[in-house]
Amino acid sequence: MLADVVEYLTCPVCADGFDLGDRVLRCPQGHSFDIAKQGYVSLLIGSQAPGTADSTAMVAAREAFLGAGYFGPLSEAVADACRTDAKVVADAGAGTGHYLARALDRLPDAVGIALDVSKHAVRRAARAHPRLGAVVADVWRPLPVGDGTVDVLLNVFAPRNGAEFARVLGRDGTLIVVTPTSRHLEPLVERLGLLSVDESKERRVAESLSDHFVEAGRTVHEFGMTLGHEAIEAVVGMGPSAWHTDPEVMRRKITELPEKSNVAASFRMSIFHSRF
Repeated sequence: MLADVVEYLTCPVCADGFDLGDRVLRCPQGHSFDIAKQGYVSLLIGSQAPGTADSTAMVAAREAFLGAGYFGPLSEAVADACRTDAKVVADAGAGTGHYLARALDRLPDAVGIALDVSKHAVRRAARAHPRLGAVVADVWRPLPVGDGTVDVLLNVFAPRNGAEFARVLGRDGTLIVVTPTSRHLEPLVERLGLLSVDESKERRVAESLSDHFVEAGRTVHEFGMTLGHEAIEAVVGMGPSAWHTDPEVMRRKITELPEKSNVAASFRMSIFHSRF
């Protein structure tokens, strides 16, 4: 709930702290932000359009697929990588809050801050875990989180803002970044014409963070999944290919697949520590 994390949030207008009122966050300067009935708050300001946000359909597909446990081994690996002494865990690009909630299950003394630009995703994240506060925020803008207040920052299949990540992480903080490898979702990528992962993605991830972080470790996590048509439609619909495919055309392609398909899940997880 927001009450668990309000002390770590900052006003996006003046960067001051917040007091929690009756369905409102208010800073000492008088800037106030209404808390939605679902329990989340939007701290987006200004007229500039935010980054690309997941649609309602994409969020529903993500919740269905992750809720079915297909990426369970990855969820466990992310939770395992979190520091056991962490008190504040944030997720930049949290989506439905799935990975953050699994981490909090392992950390009974920690609270979580779910940050995502999609209000549809944040609405679901707000109920993902009782110790989780959900906030609409854009990773490409200053994050509404206090300097050095976060012990572990998750970034799973989401954009990376190295300068802001370094600012909100504590001196001994840990950044956990997960990206798909070029083998992810084989053989569906070729059979369905999905977007493929650029072979240079690993290098670009490291470069995007190199001014502020050093990579302390890297692991690859691969496992097989047996997916029916409904699950394949969900995993396609929750990812970047959803922006570039016609749902009806994709549905027809999926019906031409065998009733059950063996599909690879392949991810790279990197652990970063502050360079300074």
